[in-house]
Amino acid sequence: MTMTHSAPNHHTCSVTLLGNLVAVPEVRYLANPAIAVTEITLATTHKWQDRKTKELKEWTSFHHVKVVGDLVERCLTFAKKGELLLIQGYIANNKSTGDDIIHATSLERFAKGYSQSINQVIVSGVLSSPVKFMMTEHNRPFANFELTIEHFALSEQSNHQVAHQVKRQINLWGNAANYLNNHAAKEQTIIIEGRLAYANDQQKSQFIEANSCHLVNLA
Repeated sequence: MTMTHSAPNHHTCSVTLLGNLVAVPEVRYLANPAIAVTEITLATTHKWQDRKTKELKEWTSFHHVKVVGDLVERCLTFAKKGELLLIQGYIANNKSTGDDIIHATSLERFAKGYSQSINQVIVSGVLSSPVKFMMTEHNRPFANFELTIEHFALSEQSNHQVAHQVKRQINLWGNAANYLNNHAAKEQTIIIEGRLAYANDQQKSQFIEANSCHLVNLA
Protein backbone atom coordinates (compact mmCIF):
# COMPACT_ATOMS: atom_id res chain seq x y z
CA MET A 1 0.00 0.00 0.00
CA THR A 2 1.45 3.37 -1.00
CA MET A 3 0.55 6.71 0.58
CA THR A 4 -2.16 8.76 -1.11
CA HIS A 5 -3.65 12.17 -0.39
CA SER A 6 -6.54 10.53 1.49
CA ALA A 7 -4.19 8.73 3.89
CA PRO A 8 -5.07 8.62 7.63
CA ASN A 9 -3.27 10.62 10.26
CA HIS A 10 0.47 9.99 10.35
CA HIS A 11 1.48 8.94 13.85
CA THR A 12 4.97 9.23 15.32
CA CYS A 13 6.88 5.97 15.72
CA SER A 14 10.48 6.54 16.78
CA VAL A 15 12.93 4.09 18.38
CA THR A 16 16.53 4.78 19.48
CA LEU A 17 18.74 1.93 20.72
CA LEU A 18 22.37 1.78 21.82
CA GLY A 19 23.57 -1.72 22.62
CA ASN A 20 25.88 -4.59 21.79
CA LEU A 21 25.68 -6.75 18.68
CA VAL A 22 24.92 -10.31 19.81
CA ALA A 23 26.28 -12.15 16.73
CA VAL A 24 28.02 -11.52 13.41
CA PRO A 25 25.36 -10.46 10.86
CA GLU A 26 24.37 -12.88 8.11
CA VAL A 27 23.92 -10.72 5.02
CA ARG A 28 21.79 -11.91 2.12
CA TYR A 29 20.69 -10.23 -1.12
CA LEU A 30 17.23 -9.83 -2.52
CA ALA A 31 16.71 -9.77 -6.29
CA ASN A 32 14.94 -7.29 -8.56
CA PRO A 33 16.31 -4.94 -7.42
CA ALA A 34 19.42 -6.45 -5.84
CA ILE A 35 19.50 -5.15 -2.29
CA ALA A 36 21.32 -6.25 0.87
CA VAL A 37 19.28 -7.26 3.91
CA THR A 38 20.07 -8.68 7.34
CA GLU A 39 18.40 -9.19 10.69
CA ILE A 40 20.51 -8.63 13.78
CA THR A 41 19.98 -8.94 17.52
CA LEU A 42 20.96 -6.02 19.73
CA ALA A 43 21.29 -6.34 23.52
CA THR A 44 20.44 -3.43 25.81
CA THR A 45 20.56 -3.46 29.61
CA HIS A 46 18.02 -1.83 31.90
CA LYS A 47 18.95 -1.13 35.53
CA TRP A 48 16.62 -0.15 38.35
CA GLN A 49 16.33 -0.19 42.14
CA ASP A 50 13.91 -2.67 43.67
CA ARG A 51 11.32 -0.67 45.63
CA LYS A 52 11.03 -3.32 48.33
CA THR A 53 14.61 -4.56 48.83
CA LYS A 54 16.42 -1.43 47.57
CA GLU A 55 18.72 -3.73 45.60
CA LEU A 56 20.05 -2.65 42.20
CA LYS A 57 18.68 -4.99 39.57
CA GLU A 58 19.53 -5.49 35.92
CA TRP A 59 17.64 -6.90 32.95
CA THR A 60 18.92 -7.46 29.41
CA SER A 61 16.54 -7.10 26.47
CA PHE A 62 17.26 -8.58 23.06
CA HIS A 63 15.93 -6.54 20.16
CA HIS A 64 15.44 -8.00 16.68
CA VAL A 65 16.40 -5.37 14.12
CA LYS A 66 15.94 -5.50 10.34
CA VAL A 67 18.48 -3.56 8.26
CA VAL A 68 18.05 -3.10 4.50
CA GLY A 69 20.05 -1.55 1.68
CA ASP A 70 23.02 0.77 1.89
CA LEU A 71 23.08 0.66 5.71
CA VAL A 72 23.96 -3.04 5.57
CA GLU A 73 26.90 -2.59 3.21
CA ARG A 74 28.26 0.54 4.88
CA CYS A 75 27.90 -0.47 8.52
CA LEU A 76 27.47 -4.22 8.93
CA THR A 77 29.56 -6.00 6.27
CA PHE A 78 32.53 -6.30 8.64
CA ALA A 79 30.73 -5.93 11.96
CA LYS A 80 31.89 -8.13 14.83
CA LYS A 81 30.11 -9.68 17.78
CA GLY A 82 30.12 -7.36 20.80
CA GLU A 83 30.46 -4.09 18.90
CA LEU A 84 28.30 -1.16 19.94
CA LEU A 85 25.57 -0.07 17.54
CA LEU A 86 23.51 3.11 17.69
CA ILE A 87 20.27 2.50 15.83
CA GLN A 88 17.34 4.71 14.99
CA GLY A 89 14.24 3.29 13.40
CA TYR A 90 10.58 2.39 13.84
CA ILE A 91 8.47 -0.44 15.22
CA ALA A 92 7.34 -2.93 12.57
CA ASN A 93 5.94 -6.41 12.06
CA ASN A 94 8.04 -8.97 10.22
CA LYS A 95 5.67 -10.13 7.49
CA SER A 96 7.53 -13.39 6.86
CA THR A 97 7.78 -14.57 10.48
CA GLY A 98 5.13 -12.54 12.31
CA ASP A 99 7.74 -11.40 14.84
CA ASP A 100 7.83 -7.91 16.36
CA ILE A 101 10.90 -6.06 15.08
CA ILE A 102 12.59 -2.69 14.76
CA HIS A 103 13.29 -1.53 11.21
CA ALA A 104 16.51 0.52 11.17
CA THR A 105 16.59 3.83 9.29
CA SER A 106 20.03 4.93 10.51
CA LEU A 107 22.91 3.05 12.08
CA GLU A 108 26.28 3.98 13.56
CA ARG A 109 28.89 1.41 14.56
CA PHE A 110 31.50 1.64 17.34
CA ALA A 111 34.26 -0.63 18.63
CA LYS A 112 33.65 -3.29 21.26
CA GLY A 113 33.19 -1.95 24.76
CA TYR A 114 30.72 -1.18 27.47
CA SER A 115 28.45 1.85 27.50
CA GLN A 116 25.25 2.63 29.33
CA SER A 117 22.47 1.40 27.05
CA ILE A 118 19.88 3.56 25.33
CA ASN A 119 16.40 2.15 24.86
CA GLN A 120 14.02 4.98 24.04
CA VAL A 121 10.66 4.96 22.31
CA ILE A 122 8.40 7.88 21.44
CA VAL A 123 5.13 6.98 19.74
CA SER A 124 1.72 8.47 19.20
CA GLY A 125 -1.36 6.43 18.46
CA VAL A 126 -4.95 5.66 19.28
CA LEU A 127 -6.23 3.85 22.37
CA SER A 128 -7.75 0.73 20.80
CA SER A 129 -8.73 -1.42 23.80
CA PRO A 130 -10.37 -1.03 27.20
CA VAL A 131 -7.93 0.08 29.91
CA LYS A 132 -7.13 -2.68 32.39
CA PHE A 133 -6.54 -0.91 35.70
CA MET A 134 -5.47 -2.43 39.03
CA MET A 135 -3.53 -1.77 42.21
CA THR A 136 -0.42 -3.91 42.67
CA GLU A 137 0.41 -5.77 45.88
CA HIS A 138 2.54 -2.77 46.85
CA ASN A 139 -0.46 -0.46 46.37
CA ARG A 140 0.89 1.02 43.17
CA PRO A 141 -1.53 1.94 40.34
CA PHE A 142 -1.02 0.01 37.11
CA ALA A 143 -2.73 0.31 33.72
CA ASN A 144 -2.42 -1.82 30.60
CA PHE A 145 -3.93 -1.04 27.20
CA GLU A 146 -3.40 -1.47 23.47
CA LEU A 147 -2.15 1.36 21.28
CA THR A 148 -2.65 1.32 17.50
CA ILE A 149 0.05 3.22 15.61
CA GLU A 150 -0.34 4.09 11.92
CA HIS A 151 2.66 5.61 10.21
CA PHE A 152 4.48 5.76 6.88
CA ALA A 153 8.07 4.83 6.09
CA LEU A 154 10.17 4.77 2.95
CA SER A 155 10.62 1.29 1.47
CA GLU A 156 14.19 0.70 0.34
CA GLN A 157 12.95 -1.82 -2.24
CA SER A 158 10.17 0.19 -3.92
CA ASN A 159 11.43 3.69 -3.02
CA HIS A 160 7.85 4.59 -2.05
CA GLN A 161 6.26 5.57 1.23
CA VAL A 162 4.52 2.50 2.65
CA ALA A 163 1.78 2.46 5.28
CA HIS A 164 2.41 0.52 8.49
CA GLN A 165 -0.07 -0.33 11.22
CA VAL A 166 1.24 -1.84 14.44
CA LYS A 167 -0.53 -2.61 17.69
CA ARG A 168 1.44 -2.76 20.94
CA GLN A 169 0.53 -3.32 24.57
CA ILE A 170 1.45 -0.42 26.86
CA ASN A 171 2.25 -0.75 30.58
CA LEU A 172 1.83 2.41 32.64
CA TRP A 173 2.43 2.92 36.37
CA GLY A 174 1.76 5.38 39.18
CA ASN A 175 -0.13 8.66 38.93
CA ALA A 176 -0.02 8.52 35.13
CA ALA A 177 -1.93 5.20 35.24
CA ASN A 178 -4.55 6.78 37.51
CA TYR A 179 -4.92 9.78 35.21
CA LEU A 180 -5.25 7.66 32.09
CA ASN A 181 -7.86 5.41 33.71
CA ASN A 182 -9.95 8.41 34.78
CA HIS A 183 -9.67 10.54 31.65
CA ALA A 184 -8.93 8.48 28.55
CA ALA A 185 -11.65 7.29 26.18
CA LYS A 186 -11.48 4.71 23.42
CA GLU A 187 -10.07 6.22 20.20
CA GLN A 188 -8.29 8.85 22.33
CA THR A 189 -5.01 9.98 20.78
CA ILE A 190 -2.11 9.31 23.15
CA ILE A 191 1.61 10.11 23.10
CA ILE A 192 3.87 7.64 24.90
CA GLU A 193 7.49 7.98 26.01
CA GLY A 194 9.12 4.80 27.25
CA ARG A 195 11.26 1.80 26.39
CA LEU A 196 10.83 -1.44 24.48
CA ALA A 197 10.35 -4.62 26.51
CA TYR A 198 9.43 -8.21 25.73
CA ALA A 199 6.96 -10.60 27.32
CA ASN A 200 8.13 -13.92 28.71
CA ASP A 201 6.10 -15.90 26.20
CA GLN A 202 7.02 -18.13 23.26
CA GLN A 203 6.78 -15.24 20.79
CA LYS A 204 8.73 -12.82 23.04
CA SER A 205 5.97 -10.34 22.25
CA GLN A 206 7.11 -6.75 22.18
CA PHE A 207 5.44 -4.16 24.41
CA ILE A 208 6.23 -0.68 25.72
CA GLU A 209 7.01 0.18 29.34
CA ALA A 210 5.82 3.78 29.48
CA ASN A 211 7.66 6.48 31.41
CA SER A 212 5.06 9.11 30.61
CA CYS A 213 1.72 9.36 28.84
CA HIS A 214 0.12 12.42 27.25
CA LEU A 215 -3.59 12.59 26.29
CA VAL A 216 -4.17 14.92 23.37
CA ASN A 217 -6.93 16.00 21.02
CA LEU A 218 -6.50 16.37 17.28
CA ALA A 219 -6.59 19.89 15.90
